[in-house]
Amino acid sequence: MQVYFLGTGTSQGIPVIGSNHSVCKSNDLKDKRLRVSVWITWNESSFVIDCGPDFRQQMLNSGCTKLDALFFTHEHADHTAGLDDIRPFNFMQAKPIPIYGHKYVLENLAQRFDYIFRTENRYPGAPSVQPIEVINNQSVFMDGLEIIPIDVDHGGTQVFGYRFGDFAYLTDVKRMNGTEIDKLIGVKVLVVNALREEPHHSHFSLQDALDFIHLVQPEKAFLTHISHLLGFHEEVQKRLPKNVFLAYDNLKITI
Repeated sequence: MQVYFLGTGTSQGIPVIGSNHSVCKSNDLKDKRLRVSVWITWNESSFVIDCGPDFRQQMLNSGCTKLDALFFTHEHADHTAGLDDIRPFNFMQAKPIPIYGHKYVLENLAQRFDYIFRTENRYPGAPSVQPIEVINNQSVFMDGLEIIPIDVDHGGTQVFGYRFGDFAYLTDVKRMNGTEIDKLIGVKVLVVNALREEPHHSHFSLQDALDFIHLVQPEKAFLTHISHLLGFHEEVQKRLPKNVFLAYDNLKITI
C-alpha cells in the first residue's frame, strides 16, 4: 500500500490569505500546505480520502489518473468543496465514481451539489457519483481490503476516520470513545490531526495528538491538518518523538 499526502493543512491552508505570519512567509516547501487529503493505492485500486477546494491542483501535483472511490470524513468545505473536479475521472473511466460517507454527509452534498446528484434533466458533462452510505461498525470491502470506519467527535460534528488494513487515517478529531480506539489496536501507521500548540475546541492540539499516539502505540505516526500556528516544519519535527513525523504535502510512504 502506498499513501500520498495530497494536502496537510488546516481549513485556510498555508500560507493564509493576507497573513504576515512568519510561517506563511516561509520559503520551505514543507511549510506550504494545501487542504488536507490523502491518496491511497492498493493493488490495482486507487482511493482518495476527502476532496477539498485544492483537489484539482492535488491531482495534477500527484499525477493521479484513476479514482476508484472517494471517501469523505465529514461535510466541511475544506474536505468536500472540490467535488465538481472529479469530472475528468468520470470522462476517463466512463462511469459514476463511488463516494462513501455518513448519511448526513451524503445528504449535505446532495443539497450543495444538487446538479451532481440529480437523476433527471442532468446537465451534460456534470460529475456522476454513486453515493454509498458508511455505517459505523460496518466495514467496507474493496479489492480484498477491509476498510473500517472509525467514529470520532469534531467539537460536536460527527466525523469518520478510516482504517485500511495496517494504515489508519483520522482527521478533525477532538474526542473518541474507547470502543472506537479499540478499532485502531495493532495499526502500524497512524495519521492524526495536530492543529497547533494551544488547545482548540474541535481539534487535537499537538500534545493531544502525542497523547493519543502514545495510547494507540502504532509503529509510526504522521501529523496532519496543521495550522501555521504550529510553527516551522523543521523546528517542530526536531521536538517530536522518534516515531512521530510531521506530514507534508507530496510526502509518499509505503506500508
